Amino acid sequence: MIENDAIRVFHRNLHQWYNAHGRKDLPWRNTRDPYAIYISEIMLQQTQVKTVLERYYFQFLSRFPTLSALASAKQTEILSAWQGLGYYNRALNLHETARRCGNQLPGDVESLMALPGIGRNTAHAVAAFAFRQPVAVMEANVRRVLSRIFALQNPSEPELWEKAGQLLDKNHPFDYNQAMMDIGATICKKRAPLCHSCPAETICQGKTAPELYPAAKTIKSPPVREKRIVVLQSGDRYYASPRRTRFLNGLHHFIEIDADTTHIALNNREYALDKPLGHIRQQYSHFTLSAEVFLLVVPLLTGKNWHSRAAMLKLPVSMAERKIMTLLDDSMLTK
Repeated sequence: MIENDAIRVFHRNLHQWYNAHGRKDLPWRNTRDPYAIYISEIMLQQTQVKTVLERYYFQFLSRFPTLSALASAKQTEILSAWQGLGYYNRALNLHETARRCGNQLPGDVESLMALPGIGRNTAHAVAAFAFRQPVAVMEANVRRVLSRIFALQNPSEPELWEKAGQLLDKNHPFDYNQAMMDIGATICKKRAPLCHSCPAETICQGKTAPELYPAAKTIKSPPVREKRIVVLQSGDRYYASPRRTRFLNGLHHFIEIDADTTHIALNNREYALDKPLGHIRQQYSHFTLSAEVFLLVVPLLTGKNWHSRAAMLKLPVSMAERKIMTLLDDSMLTK
């Protein structure tokens, strides 16, 4: 237990440090628009600040400037704007949340957590940053800071939230939470932390051996999934690409089959898979896709899942499909 007087000193040191060194130029820290803050929080899940800033945040807000604009957009438009960010359920949840909320997000944690795709940390972040609610934020960097301050090697989730609430500056939740994230990102780093520069040094119980907290987790190499991907061409370069419903939810894709499949049946006819067009490899969060790509020219077919090459470029697809389309383009050039 850290004494209240020590916590007050920590708060003073933290705010002084943030005023001098905080990342105050981040755009979502310079707006009171709950929608813009909410978009940043969803994008920053599993994605680096640099990537969000350079390629997605401003572009997305330009395309969907308000919650109501997002609600009225088509799902395919939102997925297209989200391409490359991964975890595509985030985009679908954004759309559903916008449809439920109308013009304004709720300002309390409980109501925010009732919306699709908003967990406890995201709800706390939106409440603290957009509505200045006195709640703590718990992202990865803050977890590490708390683990070191309290010398916790294997803290449980409830324990971390309890410690976060104990340290929270309820009078200045915006600056406090932003500062905690910043010292985790720039001072209290995973390796070689700069303890002598840390505003938490006066209360940190793990500063003599900071790299012990939290205990390192064993990271397993993601498995490799061997597959074959089949692109169907009918007539003037049309490709079959139904939309996914679970993994990469909502994105269009080509036909994916087991690596040992040698034939594919289509309209009562079998096609041999004996001459691969090429090979692709794509890293996902929990596995690596390794796939041979086959092109099959089939009799003229029509239907909603057939698209021209130009139309494919406008559809929401994964990086794997874009690599496949590059293979297709290269094959056309060599003919």
